[in-house]
Amino acid sequence: MPVATPGPADPSPQDPLTLLRSRSYLGLLVMAALVGVPVSAAAFGFLALVGELQPWIYTDLPKALGFDGTPVWWPLPLLAVGGLLTGLAVQYLPGHGGHEPTGGFKSGGTPRPIELPGVFFAALATLAFGAVLGPESPLLALGGGLAVAAVRLFKRDLPERASAVMGAAGSFAAISSLLGSPLLGAFLLMEASGLGGPMLGVVLVPGLLAAGIGALIFVGLGSWTGLGTYSLAIPDVPKATTPTAAEFGWALIVGLSAAFLGVGIRWLAVRLKTHVERRRLLATVVLGLVVAGLAIGYAESTGKPATDVLYSGQVALNPLLSQNAAYSVGTLLLLVLFKGLAYCVSLSSFRGGPIFPAMFVGAAGGLLLSHAPGLSLTAGFAMGIGAMSAAMLRLPLVSVLLATLLIGSQGLTVMPLVIVAVVVSYVATARLTPRPDPEPGREEKPPSLQHP
Repeated sequence: MPVATPGPADPSPQDPLTLLRSRSYLGLLVMAALVGVPVSAAAFGFLALVGELQPWIYTDLPKALGFDGTPVWWPLPLLAVGGLLTGLAVQYLPGHGGHEPTGGFKSGGTPRPIELPGVFFAALATLAFGAVLGPESPLLALGGGLAVAAVRLFKRDLPERASAVMGAAGSFAAISSLLGSPLLGAFLLMEASGLGGPMLGVVLVPGLLAAGIGALIFVGLGSWTGLGTYSLAIPDVPKATTPTAAEFGWALIVGLSAAFLGVGIRWLAVRLKTHVERRRLLATVVLGLVVAGLAIGYAESTGKPATDVLYSGQVALNPLLSQNAAYSVGTLLLLVLFKGLAYCVSLSSFRGGPIFPAMFVGAAGGLLLSHAPGLSLTAGFAMGIGAMSAAMLRLPLVSVLLATLLIGSQGLTVMPLVIVAVVVSYVATARLTPRPDPEPGREEKPPSLQHP
């Protein structure tokens, strides 16, 4: 995830309080506020474009071609074209299409202006044509890159520290409303980039300012255009009951299950990626066809729409919960299997973010387990989201917030269960994940919690 933050090796560290009182910092806040407006508008435009293209390509286009509805085989050409366009953007445009999703959410540098078209086109081809990834990583990259590029149009000699802060502010603004709350976006950026210590507030304040302005822009444009805000939201959540001892036991099972599933998805995605890198164009098209085949197989096996498997799952979360009675145990089991495999394949070859597919797979798994005695519907849904997010993102605080804030007031009731499931998933994922090979010539020492 491209989030620009001042690095620990900054050659000229300053006292944060002195920096906060300086005139240059006030200027930085003004720039963050001004940049938040166009960056948020650009992010809204990107989400609106994706939101219009998805139904047009999947539903309107086959009707325009004379078909009576969407043919069952339609995802095959859809994903083949998406794979080809994504492969072309990754292979031939500068920047290789942006963040490589099998790496999870990690901090990185802000893309250069020349790399932004590659990020845009790779993400658009991925998201619009039905690959199982979300818009959050491309939005962060585009927001940070556009912010720095805009400021440097007026101030070419922008210091490296200020450039990093403006990049982070642009990322804040771009993702301000996508996750349902600017604060949740702030926690995501802080935990993913490792922000902390005395410089936390220095970077966070401009980012929060840009995010607040971005949220207003999203609401204003959503109302003006009638397109909505594209925020993650589930309006009607079944009432949660007070957690029971049995549900705390289920929290352990949900956490462990998510850890095994998440590690398996990432393990297979990384190995598929090595084959994709050898023959980018052909492999991305072939794996796009695999995603399409999984969606068709699910639809034919269950009678449910193929879109349950296609796309990120952000829009499908609410129908999944509200229409849960229409999903049998067998259907939910197939949904977790097919969506998980499509997610894995998309991670290995396409470009996008890992958050929403992880949430959807976890939600489906939680609903599946809620059919067993002792686990309520809302608790299973929330624990599944939190545990699967922790397994795939490895961000425990954000995973708890994603699961609890999403379901509104009911989140407070199930929060203790979500915390247990997230902690179990996070620790189990760390234990199950193989340690990376140490760098040549560098001896790895075991960590210690004791001070020397």
